[in-house]
Amino acid sequence: MNYRDIPAEKLHQIKTLGQLKAAGYEPESVKQELRRNLIKRLQNKEEVFPGIWGYEETVIPDMQRAILSMHHINLLGLRGQAKTRIARQMIDLLDAYIPVVQGSELNDDPLHPLSRFAKDLVHEHGDDTPVAWLHRSDRYTEKLATPDVSVADLIGDADPIKAATMKLPYSDERVIHFGLIPRSHRGIFVINELPDLQARIQVALFNILQEGDIQIRGFRVRMPLDIQFVFTANPEDYTNRGSIVTPLKDRIDSQIITHYPKTIETGKKITQQEARVKDGQGELVQTNDIIGDLIEQVAFEARESEYVDPKSGVSARLTISAFENLLSAAERRALLNGENKTYVRVSDFLNTIPSVTGKVELVYEGEQEGAGHVAQVLMGKAIRTQFLNYFPDPDKAKKSKAGNPYKKITDWFGDGHTIDILNDASTSEYKKALQSIPGLAELVEKHQPDAKGDEKLFMMEFALHGLAEHSQLSKSRLSTGLQFKDLLSGMFTMPSFGEEEDEEDF
Repeated sequence: MNYRDIPAEKLHQIKTLGQLKAAGYEPESVKQELRRNLIKRLQNKEEVFPGIWGYEETVIPDMQRAILSMHHINLLGLRGQAKTRIARQMIDLLDAYIPVVQGSELNDDPLHPLSRFAKDLVHEHGDDTPVAWLHRSDRYTEKLATPDVSVADLIGDADPIKAATMKLPYSDERVIHFGLIPRSHRGIFVINELPDLQARIQVALFNILQEGDIQIRGFRVRMPLDIQFVFTANPEDYTNRGSIVTPLKDRIDSQIITHYPKTIETGKKITQQEARVKDGQGELVQTNDIIGDLIEQVAFEARESEYVDPKSGVSARLTISAFENLLSAAERRALLNGENKTYVRVSDFLNTIPSVTGKVELVYEGEQEGAGHVAQVLMGKAIRTQFLNYFPDPDKAKKSKAGNPYKKITDWFGDGHTIDILNDASTSEYKKALQSIPGLAELVEKHQPDAKGDEKLFMMEFALHGLAEHSQLSKSRLSTGLQFKDLLSGMFTMPSFGEEEDEEDF
């Protein structure tokens, strides 16, 4: 039987170097191993990086080409673009188990030992050298680059305690305490946020990447380490917090540029996959596609906003956190009202502001406006954009020969009526408020005839918000919810003393 065809459970029966040789084992570098397993997956039409949405035609093919080329890789992109997730999924391209010299700290290959310990053990025991098996999950090491990372952390240093314990002179290489990189021999080593690594530490990586050896103080140690390096970096870091030194960039074979989702649908797939729906929330809270579109639209609006720093980016974590917050807002309302089931509302969407304010970096103008106001503006723009996908454009409807479908609604508000949509209103109170507006139900029945029950109520509220964002109605924030009224009365009604904090126009 070919060594590659031996199942994992039988591999563990191989205990010595002699048995390993008899099984037909031949040494292979980690890059060759990744390449071999990738070729097999591509030939079998298997998915290589599952759960990575939006990169099917861009980043994933680049990653596959880099692995086939046996390159060191740098993933360059803004925050929240799945760079670390991609690196971690490379583990799946490793063999389930590889043989190592038992007891070696550098994962030594029994046929090509690297450390002094493994060489001495093989020399002493020959074919009786004990062999252990290392799982693929133990061959992945990840290090976040911070300014306090030292050469000793990554590569190693002389250990005086070891020298004293083993009674060895400092000239003996056995006193070396190896760092993370040598201990990642025959595996994948990832450095996140590479530009944050001090320049002198980056220089220490030169020989490892190009010549494959390490240098520790005065020791003449030649160690041809076998490591697949993957780096991640943010373009902003090149000018702000630090930079990747030019000779190091030159030694990284492939630099792959990541990006944000290009469509709402792709963003929704990522959010639905990553959002943590708590036990019971899925049964208690019912959602729809429109609310998901609104959440994703906020991220798209933020990436184009003049208030948000484009160099910093808008992470996919914004939409994930906002969706989780949305479910919790609806869940809280149901719990307060003693309801066994509830349907999401647009007001729940507007209550996810805390998930937005901490996820965007503002430029000077945005800081002047305030994070909360910017979040409200982004949500308003999201409603305005998505509204046109479900209802006629109010500006064009005024000039339509078929008549303005919103006239009955706006006229009712023009007569001085107002509606309060409270955050914690029960389903019956919510329904009563919306159904009291003449023409609103008819509007939804005409343009969204498939909407029934709770979905119809959602569309009725959505229509109110859309009209407000298109300047057909006035929408004001109350301390406990929202109030809709006629646009002109909203403009001319000045809040009395003491009401500034309770009521504020969007």
